[in-house]
Amino acid sequence: PHWFYCKVTDSRERWIPFSTQDSGRLEEAHGSGRDKEDLVVPTSGGRYDVHLKKRQRVAVYWEEEVSEVRRCTWFYKGDKDNKYIPYSETFSEELEEAYMIAVTLDEWKKKLESPSREIIILHNPKLMVHYHPVATSDDWGSTPTEQGRPRTVKRGVENIAAEIPNGEPLQIDHLVFVVHGIGPACDIRFRSIVQCVNDFRNVSLSMLQAHFKKAQEQQQIGRVEFLPVNWHSSLHSTGVDVDLERITLPSINRLRHFINDTILDVFFYNSSTYCQTIVDTVASEMNRLHQLFLQRNPLFKGGVSIAGHSLGSLILFDLLTNQKAAPEEDEHSEEVRALRTTSSNRGIEEIKEILKKLELSEYCDVFEKEKMDRQALFLCTEKNLKEMGIPLGPRMKILHYISSKRDTQVCLLPGSPSQHDSESTGNGRNCQYRDVGLGQVSANYPQLNYKPTIFFAFGSPIGMFLTVRGVKRINPNYSLPTCKGFFNIFHPFDPVAYRIEPMIVPDLEFEPMLLPHHKGRKRMHLELKEGLTRMSVDLKNNLLGSLRVAWQSFTRAPLPAVEAASTDAEVEAEAGVEKQPDTKPNETPTAVKEEATLINVGRLNGGNRIDYVLQEKPIESFNEYLFALQGHLCYWESEDTVLLVLKEIYQTQGITLDQPLPGS
Repeated sequence: PHWFYCKVTDSRERWIPFSTQDSGRLEEAHGSGRDKEDLVVPTSGGRYDVHLKKRQRVAVYWEEEVSEVRRCTWFYKGDKDNKYIPYSETFSEELEEAYMIAVTLDEWKKKLESPSREIIILHNPKLMVHYHPVATSDDWGSTPTEQGRPRTVKRGVENIAAEIPNGEPLQIDHLVFVVHGIGPACDIRFRSIVQCVNDFRNVSLSMLQAHFKKAQEQQQIGRVEFLPVNWHSSLHSTGVDVDLERITLPSINRLRHFINDTILDVFFYNSSTYCQTIVDTVASEMNRLHQLFLQRNPLFKGGVSIAGHSLGSLILFDLLTNQKAAPEEDEHSEEVRALRTTSSNRGIEEIKEILKKLELSEYCDVFEKEKMDRQALFLCTEKNLKEMGIPLGPRMKILHYISSKRDTQVCLLPGSPSQHDSESTGNGRNCQYRDVGLGQVSANYPQLNYKPTIFFAFGSPIGMFLTVRGVKRINPNYSLPTCKGFFNIFHPFDPVAYRIEPMIVPDLEFEPMLLPHHKGRKRMHLELKEGLTRMSVDLKNNLLGSLRVAWQSFTRAPLPAVEAASTDAEVEAEAGVEKQPDTKPNETPTAVKEEATLINVGRLNGGNRIDYVLQEKPIESFNEYLFALQGHLCYWESEDTVLLVLKEIYQTQGITLDQPLPGS
């Protein structure tokens, strides 16, 4: 016998086998005779519980319809998709009993009637048929006959060619929470975040087997658990949908409903009322899931990372920028304390200079007493200055100075160098870095119960939102307070994705890191495209060189014989000059490569590169616009994305790929 559960999609039932591992556990619990108690058996890596007595499969971490569970031994072929459907457990017992009698006594042609009054005939061990009746009964109440189309009946799961997975490794090395973007659907097939994360997890299991085989064989690793975080349903259960319905026009009903359900989520996030609902939901849900996971996995010692898709990545970024680092981390060394004391003294000196410029030096002591520095001064209001005891005239002078400088002066990022440093490096100009929190919606951002190891952003608009909020540059010394890793992963045609690195290094043009293909090489069409580009550049250079020589020989005036010697020297010199470009192209790529690897993109990802671009598929390269939407929704089944996530997670544990991928 094998255990199955029933999945209902679009009012169609589909019976799916449990993994060999889970089915064995269920059979063992059933065989112990304890299924008469309310025994609960965890399955699917602990994400679902099976209540053996009720024969129900219940989701642990998210809300989902309860599924029926069956212990299956007999199956018949279905009507529509030709997949085998298990009989009920009681009728399976009847069939098994009839089959055993027929085998023992060698008496076949046995006829049985199912609970739904359908006929099953056991012709011989290899031919057993199920007949659907034409009608359940006629006016005379006669019993059904074998008039319907016959269906094959099979005994035992090994005879129905069902794909039965082996099961997942029991050991969990790392936990990743995945937050969705706008709307209830997360991919082109309009599937929920739960289904998309299931795909992501399944791809991760196959990538572990393909690229971490040695570590698995040596039992160094188990697997990474991915859990979905849903905030859309909480937002739309606030009653806002009813209010929107009231004001929505009746025309193009489906399109308007789609916009209300999806695109408006961006506007909700930019509203202080609903932004608070969203951040509260995401943080509390991640904290709840974390606590529940630890309760169910008391031996778990791994780290926690977070991933966000589209708007979900922006929500996580805003949450992370508002986390508070532990005081002991802030004051981790005497050097830091000394540096802060120095910068605070420097700040007081700057205030004295400003007051001296405004001819208000007599108020220096007041500002020193209040521990005011330049940054604090620019946050002052008239009320603050009045409370400090500054008279009206000096107050007006100070406020005028603040307003005149406010356009260029904004606060430094947390953890960045002092104002004086930035001015000294910027030739006396005012600070050019804005706080990443600038322009954020006014909300009380909750704290997470853990410190994420890495933050992964898929198809993320973080760069665009920061720019719109007024943040033109990110300080290279800035890092997220509680998370040291940050990867911005995007498809080249994703219309929602934006880069982060140019905001840190705006003066240098460089490409994002190309994610290596999971099979270990660049896609063929990209290599071909690069080869053709190189070839066309070479042809162009050669053609231009030939034209230049021809033009020079045509326009050169005839020279006297006396100057022949000097002319030969000039020709050699020109030839030497013209030869130089031929040698340079061979040297340039290596120089460019060295420069690319040496780019300093700041501390946001611990000094490592942040932007990673996927390789488009050959069919996608025919038309960028046609595959733009697919580009934004492709991450859930992208082996390259999953492999980067696994590689970076396991790298924190000192475990590497079996074979390094080229370009990684």
